[in-house]
Amino acid sequence: MYMDTSGIIGQSAALDDVFRVLAKVAPTDTTVLVTGESGTGKELLVRALHKNSPRASKPFVPINCGAIPKELLESELFGHEKGAFTHAVRSRPGRFELADGGTVFLDEIGEMDLSLQVKILRFIQEKEFERIGGSRSQKVNVRVIAATNRDLEKEVEAGNFREDLYYRLNVIPIVLPPLRTRGGDVLLLAEYFLKKFAQKNPGHLLKISARASELLMGYSWPGNVRELENFMERMTILCEGQEIMPEDLPDKILTAGGMEPADRSVMPRSFEWPGLRNMEEKKMSLKEFLDKIEENLLLEALKNAEGVKNQAAEILGIKRTTLIEKLKKKKIS
Repeated sequence: MYMDTSGIIGQSAALDDVFRVLAKVAPTDTTVLVTGESGTGKELLVRALHKNSPRASKPFVPINCGAIPKELLESELFGHEKGAFTHAVRSRPGRFELADGGTVFLDEIGEMDLSLQVKILRFIQEKEFERIGGSRSQKVNVRVIAATNRDLEKEVEAGNFREDLYYRLNVIPIVLPPLRTRGGDVLLLAEYFLKKFAQKNPGHLLKISARASELLMGYSWPGNVRELENFMERMTILCEGQEIMPEDLPDKILTAGGMEPADRSVMPRSFEWPGLRNMEEKKMSLKEFLDKIEENLLLEALKNAEGVKNQAAEILGIKRTTLIEKLKKKKIS
């Protein structure tokens, strides 16, 4: 059975467990609480829940509870009537109304003010609300999915989150695993991101050397998938060769892999043959390109030999007469 995973990439056992729960829960209307560290892809998972549900053709309406000031969040969620407050010059529907028939995603719900948590609890239980400044109750048919990077059980103990709301949201908990527990998914994702960014920078598809792969696998990725994606974009822009080598990696990744950053200066760079891309950049034909390479080698050999042709010929591995013939042909004195 096909399942739209909304771009979540991975083959690890930890992620397979998430996909199995996703397949069972998505077709239902059950409230889901998605938890996980920042950067693990919680919104992608919530979108996958919506896309694989009977509500897929209806609106998906996300709202970040931590990004909107608490005094404005209630209006964003429930809407308001004209004149409800100073700048309410017209009536406005809230996110729950706009999502009728679909899914509302309450992201970072752990940031929500306690006073508003009461109203969210009532809505989840009754599917009923009132606009700010209004007196008429409205009903809508929406599924509520919430997500947070906080430990809500600890927030309940600290008095920062309502216990009744926590249990109402936590009907089906889904925990997204951190990247450090997903094994080979690190390299799978790294290669995916390199291909993605190569599309923006044609001809610069990087590979990852064996040793660099080991170092990437040994790093804990505290920012998870988001950190890895940003890092691969940086490599696409800054990496000078065609392959990511250990010396291209930042100190924190080297240190995590048991290497001293000071070792960077003695790391040998891999040899890279001139390629078709180099020829195209110079706008040369094959003959012009090869002639230029040969000319550069002749000049470098003469420089290293301080102008002594016998020594230059030895450096190049050719006879002195052959060297003189080539110099004449290229008009190099």
